[in-house]
Amino acid sequence: MTTEATTTDRDAFTESWLDWYRAQEARLAAPHGFLAITGLHWLDDRPQRFPDAPGTWRTGPEGVVVDLDDGEELVVDGTPVRGAHHFGVIPERGGVDAVWKDAVIEVARRGGHDIVRPRHPDAPLRTAFTGTPAYSPDPRWAVTGRYIPFDTPRPTTVGAAVEGLEHVYDAPGRVEFELDGRPLSLTAFPGRGGRLMVLFTDATSGVTTYAANRSLILEPPAADGTVVLDFNRAANLPCAYTDLATCPLPPAENRLPVAIEAGQKIPRERGGS
Repeated sequence: MTTEATTTDRDAFTESWLDWYRAQEARLAAPHGFLAITGLHWLDDRPQRFPDAPGTWRTGPEGVVVDLDDGEELVVDGTPVRGAHHFGVIPERGGVDAVWKDAVIEVARRGGHDIVRPRHPDAPLRTAFTGTPAYSPDPRWAVTGRYIPFDTPRPTTVGAAVEGLEHVYDAPGRVEFELDGRPLSLTAFPGRGGRLMVLFTDATSGVTTYAANRSLILEPPAADGTVVLDFNRAANLPCAYTDLATCPLPPAENRLPVAIEAGQKIPRERGGS
């Protein structure tokens, strides 16, 4: 009876992980997902044209502006626009998706800079995608920890996949946990819906997993601070696949001195297997 129950639990654990893995892959390889990006264009006050987007683009104190030529059109929030269109001031880590034919033109702000990042479904990186290698799921990598909130959120500056770029997060607390009896902790950043996000590297980084970072989303902590870290769901950020991403790097204290042999591995696009 115990063996049957254990097998059933393991099967359910694996099936749940497969659901997560398939959802990750689907978002990544969606027609306008990160694999569809064809350019990362940095805006300033000089009008610029780009080969993979319509119009002439610039930015300034009043925000991003595109001047569309005759015959060019974008659809913004469901409304067709022509001529000059003002996107306004975009908040940090915010963005607007404008539709152009079968493409989406992402207009966003990253690290204090306005960018245009077109996404085309026929991008070679997307059409050639065959999936992300990953470790087989193992319950031993799902550990219970405790969330320790800071008295006040701590502004935390981290680097980015783009050299010279920085991201600033208000870290609300840290998560303490143990692996094989070794006490460890991770600074957490805010996620959506009360969730937490941790960025980390470990002893597998640059060996079997992507060198720069991996991310882990944690469900909202329980009333007593209990939280589960399921490293089987350690995910690659977009910069693991493309140089056209501005992903944040982990804070220094999140470089774990242990090998987390779980979650997603180095993508095939970066030489993984």
